[in-house]
Amino acid sequence: MDDDYYKVLSVSREASAADIQKAYRKLARKYHPDVNPDDAAAKRKFQEIQKAYEVLNDSEKREMYDRYGSSFESMGGGGPGGGGWQGHSGGPGGQAEVDFSQFFGDGAQGGFEGGFGDIFRQFGGGRASAPRRARQRPRKGADLKHQLDIPFNTAVTGGEARINVQRPDGKVEEIAVMIPPGIEDGKTIRLRGQGEPSPTGGAAAGDILITVKAAGHPYFRRRGNNLEVDVPVTLAEAGLGGKIDVPTPKGVITLTIPPGTSSGKRLRVKGHGVQSKGNSGDMYAEIQIVLPSDIDSESEELIRQLDTKHEMKPRADLRW
Repeated sequence: MDDDYYKVLSVSREASAADIQKAYRKLARKYHPDVNPDDAAAKRKFQEIQKAYEVLNDSEKREMYDRYGSSFESMGGGGPGGGGWQGHSGGPGGQAEVDFSQFFGDGAQGGFEGGFGDIFRQFGGGRASAPRRARQRPRKGADLKHQLDIPFNTAVTGGEARINVQRPDGKVEEIAVMIPPGIEDGKTIRLRGQGEPSPTGGAAAGDILITVKAAGHPYFRRRGNNLEVDVPVTLAEAGLGGKIDVPTPKGVITLTIPPGTSSGKRLRVKGHGVQSKGNSGDMYAEIQIVLPSDIDSESEELIRQLDTKHEMKPRADLRW
């Protein structure tokens, strides 16, 4: 054992009684055998800490230790009968009893059954008591995991879905799930208290964790809170301009096509994207000119005339 009791407790030689008690309380919790079962090194460390505290916490012993060092205990004349130093508390083998309840309480602390009151009996020379089983604490029920596939539209606007959950008794329970507007693909919805019951009783049930998988859409695409949609138009609608109907999450709107609009032109429809947690995205309509698959000779001539009249170089800036 380290003979420097101040070093054992990690305090200075000028430490007050309160400082010594505080240091001891911290170290005793760390190295207590109940916290470190089957750890011989921790057990030895705990015995060193206990011994150092017994000396430094007793004003008479501490004075003798400061004067003569750890050998003061072997000096005669220190107590009754002229033998070695005797603690004034009169514990077994002359050791001073330590009331652990003043630091840890009389009941179980930190998960230890019976508290710390019998620490001295285990390490102070008395007969070790039989190990006690730790009191089982109430444990929360297990969480259940579920994957829910929802349509693209439901992910954007929200709605209700249902899942089937099999309970421990074998019964299948149908549970309604509210889908918040704007939920993103891969996000998790937590249904608190609807998972497995507590295995010990006295604790809350687990939760149901639902991973949402949103399907794609044949026309719409999502980019954060914005929506993109390809809008087919005729050559006349693109060239001459006009008004067309376009579906949105809020319903059908009338979209104005400016004259001379080319394919790929994006028209912004403000506030008609994804509504998520108070944030409103926009919708972008990308124009796609659709030509008839069967063009007769008269139509061909009209197209040539248009091309000749409006000479253009659409690929002038196209580079690798």
